Amino acid sequence: MATTINARITPRKTLRVLSKQEVNRLKDNSESGLHELLKRCTFAVLNCGSHSDDCFAVQAEFKEFDVKVEQLDRGIVIDLINAPDHAFVDGELIFGIREHLFSVLRDIVYTHDVIKANGRFDLNKSDDITDAVFHILRNAQVLKYNRLPNLIICWGGHSISREEYDYTKEVGYHLGLRGLDVGTGCGPGAMKGPMKGATIGHAKQHNRNGRYVGITEPGIIAAEAPNPIVNELVILPDIEKRLEAFVRMAHGIIVFPGGAGTAEEILYLLGLLLHPDNQHLQFPVVFTGPENAKEYFQRIHEFIGTALGAEAQKLYTIITGDPIKVAQTMKQGCKQVHEYRKQHSDAFYFNWMLKIEQDFQQPFVPNHANMANLNLRKNQPVHSLAANLRRAFSGIVAGNVKEDGILAVRKHGPFELHGDADIIKPMGELLESMVRQQRMKLPGSKYEPCYRIIS
Repeated sequence: MATTINARITPRKTLRVLSKQEVNRLKDNSESGLHELLKRCTFAVLNCGSHSDDCFAVQAEFKEFDVKVEQLDRGIVIDLINAPDHAFVDGELIFGIREHLFSVLRDIVYTHDVIKANGRFDLNKSDDITDAVFHILRNAQVLKYNRLPNLIICWGGHSISREEYDYTKEVGYHLGLRGLDVGTGCGPGAMKGPMKGATIGHAKQHNRNGRYVGITEPGIIAAEAPNPIVNELVILPDIEKRLEAFVRMAHGIIVFPGGAGTAEEILYLLGLLLHPDNQHLQFPVVFTGPENAKEYFQRIHEFIGTALGAEAQKLYTIITGDPIKVAQTMKQGCKQVHEYRKQHSDAFYFNWMLKIEQDFQQPFVPNHANMANLNLRKNQPVHSLAANLRRAFSGIVAGNVKEDGILAVRKHGPFELHGDADIIKPMGELLESMVRQQRMKLPGSKYEPCYRIIS
């Protein structure tokens, strides 16, 4: 039986004080309050290192958990009630988890008060959405203006084989040896491996300023708890702003094998790079895995060619079984990004020149009607098709691991996806291959498809 601990936590670095109104909102259990959001994200952080992607099972294990925020004379304190004991050492909360906890509090308060509530940002306008993402990242102090381009964002699945996981560590190690920092979705699997490898590479080079940036959002955090290596955690309000934060901060992107979430990220990125305004940007992209991942990436490559065309296939390089070459490619790519941004007077820490249209920015609600009405046909610009395919995979992710999506599928059955046969059929085959390879759920969990392909 799992054991729990009650503890009172004070901040060490960030957010030492809150206003009375902010504290009251964090205590508010109503739909307009922030308590449930704080509780969900706080428990995910305390569950660091979890080997489950079942958000309901995790919540049931500690159903008596609660969190309370109090403003005292000397600043704020957080009371943790029935917290999982594996977050503590000899009764003291692990320092990294403490920092993550206050990062959660910082981002929840800032997003509500500054981004959503004060009317400064019109989140129906593209420029305002980008500005909101910038301000959230700046408030989190993850925009490092005094560093040359060296942040490599790594995408990939939480459910990967041991061989694939070891390969992600090897790539991270060679990135670290070359002075490159790592950012991921902050969860387990391909999100943890590159960070773990980079810590060794940085240590060998006596680099004490290595960055391990984790970018997540409330809908996914319960199923993909932040891994313990992350030293800069940011909570964006939704998946679309999370994706924009990735590409605005990145100086290069590495894609490891993964499931529907990885396919969503690939389609998002390719959709952006296919836009006419982005065709001259320097943005190195590598798909990589061990030698036995060739078939996986061949399927991805063929689907991209079928759905988006040969121009999309030219936007990335596939490298298998060669972590040194991957790291060298990223190092050279960062140099090209450096020169390009210097020539065009763009910031190193935030890619303002990248054009992102509203199709990629507006939050997509993955309900049955919206999924069934997605335009998965070729009667539209290729970057718009990529945006809709991204939404389709986003809905599948929601049905797999997000609370609202799982409940919707349980109540109404699988999401239905309609489209041109030459798009929807290969998409179904790609998804089936991911299911066979156990990329949709962690090994040992039976996967029940949350989607139905209808051509």
